[in-house]
Parts: sequence; C-alpha cells; structure tokens
Amino acid sequence: MNTSENPGAIIVTGGSRGLGRGIALELAGAGHSVAINYRGNVEAARQTLQDCQDAAAQAGHDQAQFATIQGDISVAADRQALVDETVRQFGGIFALVNNAGIAPSVRADITEATEESFQELMTTNLQGPYFLTQAVARHWLSGAPRPNEANATNTEAPRHHIVFVTSISATSASITRGEYCVSKAGLAMAAQLWATRLAAEGINVYEVRPGIMETDMTSGVKEKYDALIAEGLVPQRRWGKPQDIGRIVRAIVAGDLGFSTGAVIYSDGGIHLERL
Repeated sequence: MNTSENPGAIIVTGGSRGLGRGIALELAGAGHSVAINYRGNVEAARQTLQDCQDAAAQAGHDQAQFATIQGDISVAADRQALVDETVRQFGGIFALVNNAGIAPSVRADITEATEESFQELMTTNLQGPYFLTQAVARHWLSGAPRPNEANATNTEAPRHHIVFVTSISATSASITRGEYCVSKAGLAMAAQLWATRLAAEGINVYEVRPGIMETDMTSGVKEKYDALIAEGLVPQRRWGKPQDIGRIVRAIVAGDLGFSTGAVIYSDGGIHLERL
C-alpha cells in the first residue's frame, strides 16, 4: 500500500507498546503513515517510532511518515489536540484505530471493587474512544478531503476506516475485573453504533476482539494462563501476539473487508467457540 494513494495518517491510540505497537508495525510495513499516540511513556513511543521507520524502510516504503503524539484519550482537550496535530503533521487522517485501554490497577472481586476504579476504566476504555471517534468523524464529515477523491474509480470502496479493539471480556464475565468487562462490552456497542451511523458516509467501522494476548497487561498472570492454554482453554494452544491484531487491522485499512462494516472479528485462537 503506497501512502500517496491514501493521504493522511492512521491514528493508533496506545501505540507505544503492546497491541498498539504491533498494529503500528504492521501498518508501517504495508506503507502507511502512522500517528503513534501515547499517554506517558515517551521512551516506548520513540522505540515504536524507530521500529516503524525500520519496518517501512525494509519493505521499501520510504514515503511513509511517522510521528509520536502525546495525549490522554480520557481528556477531551487531548482528544481534539490529537486530531488537530495529526492533520497538521500529515495533512489528514486516513483511519482511526481505537486501541488504547487500561486494566484495573487492582483485581478485586466485584463485591469489593471501588467506584474510583470503575470510573477510571470507563473514562479511558469507553468514553475516550467513543468521543475520539466523534471528533474524527466530525473532521471527515466537515468536508475534509477524501482519500483518492480526485481520481476515484471504485465508488463502492470505503473512503475511511475506524477500528475498535475490544476484548473477549466484552462477553466473558470475569468477576475480579468487572469494570474492565463492562467497559469493553460498552465499547463493542459503540462500534455497532458508529458503524450504523457512518455506513452511508463511506466510513466503515469494525470491532476486533482479542483473546488472551501476550502483552505487558497480561505479564502478571502469565503462569496462570500458560497452564490454562496448555489445558485447552485456547483451541489453538498458544498466546495471541500483537502482530495477530496488526495483521487484521492491516487487512481492514487495505479495504479487504469493504462490504463488512460492523463486523466483529475475533483474534482469540478459537476461545469464543462454544464447546462441550
């Protein structure tokens, strides 16, 4: 994918590490310019930037551009600044990947969990991406240039893409992190709402639903899930990797799922399958 065909960058929130880094690297290798959003870990963001530059160069995509943009998506002013800065640096926004999210700082039974933890996760995991999507959608609908508009020949192709990265916790109850489950369930509905609203505008929306992924977020429970995976919890008998999510996002922004807006795409090794 040559970025000259798709002006503007793809915003990846929470792009400094974990799933976000995996998504950014896959996009870079495909020739996309990426705005790497991060909340506070500037060193990790810079490493992602360097890795993206290397991936693009190795694939022969020297035209791809990358930048780190600090911002906390739970803060309204930061969300708007992320949109504005991406447009300023890249000339436009091609796609949005709502990846940023947090887990509870303390895993507590729902009879003991605090309102403060609930509010923190809702603000970051649900309110943040919901209203960042609103800000990006308003930018597009305000008359911002469409990718390839001058020489478009395929009017059936979506002109923009939005991806919500949720979790199997959207439907799988986990009583020691109830606030996380509720935030992801709400995010799954947000994807459906935005897909419905934007479909006629040529803007496709997808939900990517990861399973047990090998990231910093799960490092503290690795031994527990190593055992469960070995026992067959995951039919494919392995951890998910950040690049698994990245490859799905790469296919989405390439337009390979052009007639599938609103789709829920699992990347969980089959854990969602109903089994006896």
